Amino acid sequence: MNLRRFLEWGEGEGDLLTVESAVEPNVEMARVIHAMEDRPIVFTDPCRAGWRVASGVCAGRKHFAWALGTDSLGIVPRLVEALDNPRQPDVVAEAPCQQHVVRSPDLRGIPILKHLEGDGGPYITAGILVLRDPDFGRNVSYHRLMQIGPTQFTARVVEGRGTDTAWRKAVEAGCDLEIAICLGAPIHVLLAAAMSPPKGVDELAIAQALAPTPLARCLSVDLEVPAECEAVLEGRITRRLADEGPFIDLTETWDIVRQQPVIEIDCITHRRSPIYHALLPGGLEHKLLMGLPREPTIFHAVSEVADCRAVSITPGGMSWLHAVVQIAKRTDRDGRRAIEAAFRGHGSLKHVVVVDVDVDPFDAAAVEWAVATRFQADRDLMVFEDQPSSSLDPSATLTPGRKALSAKMGLDATIPWTDVAGRALSQAERDDFRKVGYADVSLSKYLS
Repeated sequence: MNLRRFLEWGEGEGDLLTVESAVEPNVEMARVIHAMEDRPIVFTDPCRAGWRVASGVCAGRKHFAWALGTDSLGIVPRLVEALDNPRQPDVVAEAPCQQHVVRSPDLRGIPILKHLEGDGGPYITAGILVLRDPDFGRNVSYHRLMQIGPTQFTARVVEGRGTDTAWRKAVEAGCDLEIAICLGAPIHVLLAAAMSPPKGVDELAIAQALAPTPLARCLSVDLEVPAECEAVLEGRITRRLADEGPFIDLTETWDIVRQQPVIEIDCITHRRSPIYHALLPGGLEHKLLMGLPREPTIFHAVSEVADCRAVSITPGGMSWLHAVVQIAKRTDRDGRRAIEAAFRGHGSLKHVVVVDVDVDPFDAAAVEWAVATRFQADRDLMVFEDQPSSSLDPSATLTPGRKALSAKMGLDATIPWTDVAGRALSQAERDDFRKVGYADVSLSKYLS
């Protein structure tokens, strides 16, 4: 589903907010978005001629559900199915994203937001970067992009991931890396780009498995991009480095200033009356869009070692660092196996809790109850020291140019199958761990 159709749906549902007064993209707009971030919002006059700005596009699970044609519980199964069965999209001759072509680009004509006074500059936050790795093929990923000139950005490129790997190969070959940055991508493409599948799996093929995703050939680089994007910035990741940051990120804390690669933009294409997608850093949309696509990758990994039933990336962990995994326990070791697999399914995961099928992983109180009644730290706690982790965690060990390191923790909050002496518990003994409930009654019988 493209961005325009989504906004039409939001308007029809009475969910879309429209701001018609002039709003300056320099700090002011971010403040307005923050005040109304639980709903989609469109700014019709962002003080940049010819552009509109949309934000809060994916501020709730219901938005993803509608875009995928399912309900909230059906999102993860849809994503898992697409991850398992990617399909290559077709390339079309004419594309909405190429209705206008700008051969001498100037980024100052785009309403790129500066979010806080302390930011290093205006930032693209919802841009999807497309590149081709010589060994693994097409790679699609998110990168925050700090504008540093009329045609230049510095890009936060996380060490060891796909873009970093491809860029270093180009540097070693003595050349720039061709890229395309997609703005205002269809909702299912946003999800696919955030999934981080195994190397060699094309995110746009995952998008095609979710919904038709026609591609357009770029005009100045040898790449294909989703044809229904609002705009495409074609260019190169150069061998030059420059400061990137400061920037408030997912954890709502300041990320550090780093030396990062410089991107040079050579050509811009866009739709008529283009819409710029402004994702508020640290906001609801940011957290859901990053975290929700990790639920199927964790689900997929845990399913290889246990009967996984559900995964929840929790909002208290910024929808990134914490997860709850629900399993149907078959053996005494399933909880520990699920913990280890969850960390494989999401490399930035810091803490994970595993629960039984009678515990709702989306209910924080229910999860805490399971930890309180079924977990013993000397038996059910798993700690992993000095693990590759997320640079977004300010408590991690952060070394410039190296992968962040953190201790990780897993809590097996499933019903124990053995006692402290190693004796197997009977089914009746295990049932003693289950919550006792009251039968429902009709209150009309007792209340007038």
